[in-house]
Amino acid sequence: MTVEESQKKRRFGRTLRELFQIAGLFLVPSRNRSNSLYSMLSTHNNLAEKSLYLNLGFWETATSYDEACQALAEKLGDLAGIAKDDLVLDCGFGFGDQDALWLKRHEPAKISALNITGSQVTLAKERFPDPRLDFIEGSATTLAFANDHFDKVLALESAFHFKTRDDFLKEALRVLKPGGCLAMADIVQARAPANLSERLAEYGGRALWQIPSGNLCEIPEYRKRLEQAGFVKISIEAIGDKVYKPFENFAQSRLHDPEVVARLNPLIRKMWSIPNSGALALEYVMVRAEKPS
Repeated sequence: MTVEESQKKRRFGRTLRELFQIAGLFLVPSRNRSNSLYSMLSTHNNLAEKSLYLNLGFWETATSYDEACQALAEKLGDLAGIAKDDLVLDCGFGFGDQDALWLKRHEPAKISALNITGSQVTLAKERFPDPRLDFIEGSATTLAFANDHFDKVLALESAFHFKTRDDFLKEALRVLKPGGCLAMADIVQARAPANLSERLAEYGGRALWQIPSGNLCEIPEYRKRLEQAGFVKISIEAIGDKVYKPFENFAQSRLHDPEVVARLNPLIRKMWSIPNSGALALEYVMVRAEKPS
């Protein structure tokens, strides 16, 4: 067997395993399998060229996926107001790109970064060995940190996965210092499904992207849940127009690139080829809230 044949065989095996993983996401949608989802996405099922970001990006001026993802991370870091000497907790860090960016831009004393996917934790440690970055495998809904410990808690496009987000909000409030800030880039409903077709589409989207049903709510309900958790000074900015459609346009422009075709799972490539793929009934929000002083 030639080297090329061996590589093709490995790619075929990987694709087959991933297709079974994707199918498994639909079997028990009430069970949270975001760990399985992100293990499948790994380092190849994305559109990045110079990074390993996995978010949808902020496309106000960006022209590439890497630029858009970095712009979103910068927007969240600025919203949180990360300051020199802060103790920061990042819940759901992907492969660590955002934490390295925040460390360079804002110079916090330490970033403790939490992720439920072990393979991502391992790779992040290899990529970013700075001692001020502590990559930890664990759950955002049962934080193993003392009360009143962090100045900032961030969640970049991850809180909608948590089972449940409400549990995460309570834990974030607990570990924040009085006056500390929670900042999130998150996904909510723009409106409730209007008919059976939309309800089925929402069900499929929730199953695929592992979103617990209780996490999909509209902005007024989201604000209410933050208040019920104990947060004050709440701001919620809707930025979906600079996220969903620009990402979709960029993704579709890259789908026939030979390099993307070679590495991307064909089912994921197919999903990204469908116009308005699930974004119509969703809103993307930047959220900031504080723990009472």
